[in-house]
Amino acid sequence: MEIFKVFYQNHKTQRIIREETKSMYVEAENLEQVRKYFGDKEVTLEHIEALTPDHLTYEKEHNEDFEVTKL
Repeated sequence: MEIFKVFYQNHKTQRIIREETKSMYVEAENLEQVRKYFGDKEVTLEHIEALTPDHLTYEKEHNEDFEVTKL
């Protein structure tokens, strides 16, 4: 299992506005599983990145709202 950081916006039909970008952390087997999870949601995916162990540690330490959604 890997932890992915997903950058998205809560709409599918509007243009992307950088200030409205949200992020969440998802634990999944692979990138395709993450994309499938978001496939039927009303969001626009901007970027998905797999977190390295160091990056994951940084996110846990510097993000007070850190929470992982398990798929």
